[in-house]
Amino acid sequence: MYVCPSCERPINQATEICPYCETDLISLRESLEAEPPKKANPIAMLARWGVLLIAVWAFLWLIMPERAVDQRLQAEQVAVEALRQVQSALSGYLAAQGSFPDSLEALGDRVRSAAQQAQGQGYRLVYAPGHAAPDGRTRSYTLEARAGNYGYRSFYTDESGVLRATREQRPANALDPPL
Repeated sequence: MYVCPSCERPINQATEICPYCETDLISLRESLEAEPPKKANPIAMLARWGVLLIAVWAFLWLIMPERAVDQRLQAEQVAVEALRQVQSALSGYLAAQGSFPDSLEALGDRVRSAAQQAQGQGYRLVYAPGHAAPDGRTRSYTLEARAGNYGYRSFYTDESGVLRATREQRPANALDPPL
């Protein structure tokens, strides 16, 4: 005995139309005999979710503000180190020559390399010798590391050796607070 799937009354298995509810049993059987939908492979699903999770994590890691802060701090450290190297070279030049040079070119490759490293981080070193004394010797200077990037600190130093900094979008000067 066979049961009609619509009205659930017993009917003959060879019947094409249910005598009680008039359901077309042939088309109903064909749809039931059709292949059921395949279930997703659990390993493939896990792999897709894993790839998606890694992509989201990598995207978030790239845009997190801490990474930008680290880049800024690294650039500022390179600029400060460049200023210290130039200061050291200027002190050595003063001890040897009794005067500060007219330009940083006189200090050689070490200073040129420090300036290039600072420039690679978005800083420009600006050296200005002071006025010459009556004996023709220059005993003062100003040295700046000017930031080319918004939000980076600019630095200033002079013959006193005190390093000063500002976050304002202007060159640092002798009135800024010491670092």
